[in-house]
Amino acid sequence: MKNRFSVIAAVMCLAMGAFVMAHGQEEHGEEQVTVKGEIVDMACYVSHGARGAEHQACAARCVRGGQPMGLLTADGSLYLLWANHKDGAAFEQAKELAGEMVALTGKEAAQNGVKGIEVASVEKSDG
Repeated sequence: MKNRFSVIAAVMCLAMGAFVMAHGQEEHGEEQVTVKGEIVDMACYVSHGARGAEHQACAARCVRGGQPMGLLTADGSLYLLWANHKDGAAFEQAKELAGEMVALTGKEAAQNGVKGIEVASVEKSDG
């Protein structure tokens, strides 16, 4: 029984690996893009759609506490945000704008259906 489970688990892992290799698109932009939207904490937004002014204080607490941060655009696109490994100052500045509308600039990338931006600069925006 234990051996049977191991074989099934191995087959499942191989199948998932093949699927990811066949369908996982990797895109890494070298040019910077500027995207406007609301900085959301991914935990609350993805789990129950929390966003906007009524969620701003919670979003600020969540991102300062280490929850992942995203940028939600007017057309509903959601970007995962991350810091530059050499200089994370702009990412830290973005944390202070959680729940706010911003114009965010950085390098865009996509991996296996997840879009994201490495934060190079951020400033408040009117939308």
